[in-house]
Amino acid sequence: MPLALFLSAFLFFNERDTPSSEDEWLKKTLESRKVISESISAAIKANKQPKESTFSPEGDDKYKLKINYTLQNELQAEAESLLKRYRPDYAAIVMMDAKTGRILAMTSFEKGNPTGSNLALRASFPAASIFKVITASAAVDKAGVSPEHRIGFNGGNYTLYKKNVLSDKVNRWTRFITLKEAFARSINTAFGRLSLESLEPKDLAEYAQRFMFNQEIPADFAVETSQALVPNEKGFELTEVASGYNRFNTLSPVHGAMLASTIINDGKMMVPYIVDSLENSNNEKIYKAQILERGQILRPESAAKVRQMMEQTVLTGTGRKTFRKITRDKKFKEIEMGGKTGHFTGLSPKGRNDWFVGYASDEQNKIAVAAITVNVKKWTVKSSALGEMMFRKYFKDKLDEKAAALDDKETAKTSPVRKIAHVRKRRS
Repeated sequence: MPLALFLSAFLFFNERDTPSSEDEWLKKTLESRKVISESISAAIKANKQPKESTFSPEGDDKYKLKINYTLQNELQAEAESLLKRYRPDYAAIVMMDAKTGRILAMTSFEKGNPTGSNLALRASFPAASIFKVITASAAVDKAGVSPEHRIGFNGGNYTLYKKNVLSDKVNRWTRFITLKEAFARSINTAFGRLSLESLEPKDLAEYAQRFMFNQEIPADFAVETSQALVPNEKGFELTEVASGYNRFNTLSPVHGAMLASTIINDGKMMVPYIVDSLENSNNEKIYKAQILERGQILRPESAAKVRQMMEQTVLTGTGRKTFRKITRDKKFKEIEMGGKTGHFTGLSPKGRNDWFVGYASDEQNKIAVAAITVNVKKWTVKSSALGEMMFRKYFKDKLDEKAAALDDKETAKTSPVRKIAHVRKRRS
């Protein structure tokens, strides 16, 4: 088949204005990703990144092409090293560029099974308190609730009992907490009360849908679909969903990174991809990945409010101990960071699930991380610590380069040669 016909069949193109319309562009982009996914998903699921693969855009003809991935070598090596060092029973780390959807690192670990499947793709993990990101987003974006909104609740911080969450009585044991504090400290009963007082079941269902629960993620590799079951009526089941206190709503690490990226990307969700380009045997680039937007999930001002909550998680909430050093490090004072932790016992794999999804940004760069560990008997590392170390790795080199550039600039200003030259010029 001539190259021109092959390109047409493969539906690959390098310029966005090639298609005749936006719909045609979207169609070609989705079909391109589908062709790639059909070729490489089995390898990605097996934790492999083959250097080349065979693609069949028409179903019959086959073409062997070289694959250039989006993975950054240093970040990928760091993620793999962290999991090998701490050796949790099960774990996965995903880092993506929040502005583009590029997968920068993706790795998985299963103790005693080095050939296990890629856990980053699995959506069998309880979403747990990570679902509070959805509830908080619906509250601020749909119901107009402020991060400073006060919620009255009874009972413990991390339990959820009907007698407490369904009662609206205020007594001497009733405590009041702002939505921002409840999010940062992951107070289940407060989020249950929020769902009863400020939201409707259809609101949670709508925002779960917006954030791509119950939908196939159109990445260029196969990812299991995250599940969100929302009851039709208000009641205890709704409070369980809103607070993440259930096992049936699930999330994949890839999807978790997408949630965090949406919040730091001003409410715009990007669809992940792992193949940057494809080349033929003559080193001719015949495919270049196109950025694919899910769309504006939240208004930018609403995303900024959710960021306030996620920032408090790492400053004063459940992630404060893990992030204490980096948030007090002068080198990182210009880096905005936020996140959400979550814990719940899961069944596939069986064990105590520990989540962290978060973001870090210096305005120019915006990244998102999802990390999960599953521990059967004892902890080896917190997922929030894995996230913190990935943030540190990503920005360390950039901050060192920035500091070196500033030093060079200051040195040039005070250089004796420059001063003498300046004096000579002034005298002449």
